[in-house]
Amino acid sequence: MRWGRSIATVAAALTLAIVAAACNDTGGGGGGGGLYGGDGPTSAPTEGAAVIGSADSDLGTVLVDGDGHTLYLFQQDTGAVSTCAGDCAVTWPPVLTNGDATAADGATGILGTTTRDDGTTQVTYDGHPLYRFSGDAAAGDTNGQAVGGVWFAATPAGTPAAGGGPGESPSRGGYG
Repeated sequence: MRWGRSIATVAAALTLAIVAAACNDTGGGGGGGGLYGGDGPTSAPTEGAAVIGSADSDLGTVLVDGDGHTLYLFQQDTGAVSTCAGDCAVTWPPVLTNGDATAADGATGILGTTTRDDGTTQVTYDGHPLYRFSGDAAAGDTNGQAVGGVWFAATPAGTPAAGGGPGESPSRGGYG
């Protein structure tokens, strides 16, 4: 009897592992690294509408996603058109959504969407695409502030946050 239970336990565990692997397959086709799994979209869309709110940070009040991660503006974007793709979008995953984004406390600007070149839907705030930074490990991190002098945390006013970088400050070019 013990032998039969052991075989049944192993068979059940293998079945669960196979089902879990199948459920986690995104169809992205294989291998790859990247922050969100390589060949597929560079940022996992939410299970519905993305939630955009605000939170206090070492930079002042900034926009955050539903998990409290800081959201960023890329000063090289032109209006609602994202110019960050490929390796850029691995480091700076676009905030993607299924459906219209939802405003939470403190997000008083105009939420919208834009269609990226890969067909995914990116959230915009006051007409500017929003991104996360792969170097932000936890909610409230602002490690992407002033990177390259072109990436800045987004504020509820729809403008780049000031400070936080090595002597860099936002030029506001096209952001307010």
